[in-house]
Amino acid sequence: MKVNGTTIFLGEQQSLFDFLETNQYNLQLIAVERNGDIVPKATYKDIMLNDEDTLEIVNFVGGG
Repeated sequence: MKVNGTTIFLGEQQSLFDFLETNQYNLQLIAVERNGDIVPKATYKDIMLNDEDTLEIVNFVGGG
């Protein structure tokens, strides 16, 4: 699987939610694109990842 351009090996199938939690992403401050499509936060637990997926995870940053 590719995450933000870096190839990683999942090892076992897991949900997008579990992947994000395991890797300590703050779910309130990110947006996720999977295989070119924006993933609604309400579906994170339903999306099962595999090694062919490509994720782009963007952190929101405040500023002015």
